[in-house]
Amino acid sequence: MSYETLTLERDGSTAIMTLNRPERMNAFTPTMAAEMEAAFDAVDGDGNVRALVVTGAGRAFCAGMDLATSGNVFGLDESIDPASPAMERNRDTGGRVVLRLYRMKKPVIGAINGASVGVGTTMQLPMDVRIASPFAKFGFVFAERGITLESCASWFLPRLVGVAQALDWSMSGRVFKAEEALEKGLISEIVEPDNLINRALEVAHSYTGRTSAMSVALNRQLIWRMMGAAHPMEAHKAESRTMLYTSTRDGREGVQSFLEKRAPVFADKVSNGPVPGLDWDAEPPFE
Repeated sequence: MSYETLTLERDGSTAIMTLNRPERMNAFTPTMAAEMEAAFDAVDGDGNVRALVVTGAGRAFCAGMDLATSGNVFGLDESIDPASPAMERNRDTGGRVVLRLYRMKKPVIGAINGASVGVGTTMQLPMDVRIASPFAKFGFVFAERGITLESCASWFLPRLVGVAQALDWSMSGRVFKAEEALEKGLISEIVEPDNLINRALEVAHSYTGRTSAMSVALNRQLIWRMMGAAHPMEAHKAESRTMLYTSTRDGREGVQSFLEKRAPVFADKVSNGPVPGLDWDAEPPFE
């Protein structure tokens, strides 16, 4: 598939998605949103791809929504009443991207190469790891634009950095540097620009080099989804299903390879589908 706003390439078993509107600092548009969703589908559907790195072309990661577009710059239909059932057709564009990212079956590593504000920051929140260049900047700038958090940030952000820090960044709308992002836990490390992609690929390989693709996919899904569980019994029920399923498939190879003191050869592909009784693509209705 060809894309207008991004590129999708391979480095071994890792896919690299590059937001590719450098003349607009990779500003986000509804077209980019649709292409990101399609690229996520392609990565999840390719059994030869084990992880995804997301970065930006040029000097920015993503400078937020492209405010120079015509009509409602957020891609929303202004004729629809916010209280109307028709709002299901008027969902936040960034939120669609983030919800698809949340459902990913492969590890996702953000290589934040430069400025990322607004949706450029919120789209990173469901990524499993975020590493940044010293030149990266972040900002939940919505209050300064007279709008609200989007891309499900009110769910993700406090879970990543705590309620107090989420409130501070969201209510002030200020832009902050990579050092603060690292100190507060939004990113995991700062890497020099020339080594940023190599470091992201190294992180990706650490998750995929010796592991079962199905085990990684299920562990990712279990941890993200259990953050909203009301009781640990929900984790117990899900883990009992996943343990039974994996122990009769890649788990057998894992045990046998350990006993034989050799590297495992795992065969179960994520593209074969989820564990019976565990719908890893399930979403509540938008009502």
